[in-house]
Amino acid sequence: MMTYQKPAEIEARSMAIITEELQKKGICLPADTASVIRRVIHTTADFDFANNMHFSQGAAGAAITALRNGTDVVTDTNMAAAGIARAGLERLGGQVYCYMADQAVAEQAKERETTRAVCAMQKAAQLHPGAIYAIGNAPTALFALSALIREGMRPALVIGVPVGFVNVAEAKEELVGCCNQAGVPVIAAMGRKGGSTVAAAICNALIYKAAGMEDPAGR
Repeated sequence: MMTYQKPAEIEARSMAIITEELQKKGICLPADTASVIRRVIHTTADFDFANNMHFSQGAAGAAITALRNGTDVVTDTNMAAAGIARAGLERLGGQVYCYMADQAVAEQAKERETTRAVCAMQKAAQLHPGAIYAIGNAPTALFALSALIREGMRPALVIGVPVGFVNVAEAKEELVGCCNQAGVPVIAAMGRKGGSTVAAAICNALIYKAAGMEDPAGR
């Protein structure tokens, strides 16, 4: 008979299992990125993320500092926005924004014959140029951010983890190259894997660290 376990106990045990399995695979995660990678694996049950996550030098630390300074988060889907730990982010003084359902964005996308993701990123860049951008669905959002960064935009961090088969890997490679050249911190899941839940998981790992909420029993 299954015994009841509190959510915090389940999470703690899950993280312990992840650590054990990583050790069995001979994978030693870097100290500064381990909490992010473990939370992505916890969200997806996919250990491939231990190998396909790219972090620019100091990206996690820079993001944590930005969050502690009240930096906002912009996402490309309402699903990602809903999955972000708002209580922790608000404790730090930040908010989550997503403009994909914005009527003006929809009208502009139709008029310009482009995607909502492109127009949403362009609007967000005007309103929140120094935010953390968490992209889990639209590769066109990454292409748009890359163009904006080349024009001088400097986000606190770009999280590039769209999932799919068309232009996804290429958009991530473009983003990483652009961010590295411009000195913008970037975290990306290279290749096809990712998703809105992965984007939210990365944000949450950083938020929990920044807000001192890593212990699930204390949330």
